[in-house]
Amino acid sequence: MKKILFALFALFSVGVFVASADNHKVINKSQLPVQAQQFIDKHFAGVEVSFAKEEREILGRSYEVRLANGAKLEFSSKGAWEEVDCRFGEVPAGIVPAEISKFIKENYPDAKVQKIEIDRNDYEVKLSNRLELKFDKEFRLVDIDD
Repeated sequence: MKKILFALFALFSVGVFVASADNHKVINKSQLPVQAQQFIDKHFAGVEVSFAKEEREILGRSYEVRLANGAKLEFSSKGAWEEVDCRFGEVPAGIVPAEISKFIKENYPDAKVQKIEIDRNDYEVKLSNRLELKFDKEFRLVDIDD
């Protein structure tokens, strides 16, 4: 009985490995969803795409893009931005919601937004002064991490 269970487990493990081995695929910018292409053209005009990849997941797809200036962008399966990480620069102002920008300018006037993430419930913003701010969907500050 142990041998049968071990054989089934081994077969299952090999199947999972084979299924997950092909979950990343390097693609061209033109293969990104249109919404993602438009986002890049609008906010990062003139910056070359170093590479883009499609990540296949159990419940869909996501996309990761690296730009020549070092920025990393993540998009949902439909092309909506989920993360913008400009660790060597500043997130373009048009990406950060106005309410969050206003809060940062009033409370941290010398800080720049280096990273912003959005999910179902909140926005997370990393500033150049190393603070990480979390806002809810109504743009109320809910957490500060240093």
